[in-house]
Amino acid sequence: MKKRFTEEQIIGFLREAESGLPVAELMLGEFEAKWNAQYLPIGQSWRRNWSRLTPFFDYPPEIRKVIYTTNAIESVNMSLRKLTKNRGSFPSDEALTKLFYLALRNISQKWTMPIRDWKAALTRFTIQFGERLSAN
Repeated sequence: MKKRFTEEQIIGFLREAESGLPVAELMLGEFEAKWNAQYLPIGQSWRRNWSRLTPFFDYPPEIRKVIYTTNAIESVNMSLRKLTKNRGSFPSDEALTKLFYLALRNISQKWTMPIRDWKAALTRFTIQFGERLSAN
């Protein structure tokens, strides 16, 4: 039976990686040294996708924390997959588009919880991307 990572191990890895790219690369090396015997595909996947992952470290810690702790996108994707899985097939692309529109309208009404540490992240977004943010 394979061991699974505990939540504490994953959070510890992310917290140490928050220091930035050089520390993250060092931590990945330590992870690989410790776990490659059991979890070789994980280290290989991170190395293979390193160029896609590293832009994440260009953001300040406040923004990174909001990015990796936000599950809204995963929740929306799960809801849409569940909806299409139960239907089987659709008579047209337009029917699917209408169904997605109505589903997204219903899903967005459920979003009542504020994003954790949003105020700090919004401040950093304003500093870094002020010209892109609208006044609303």
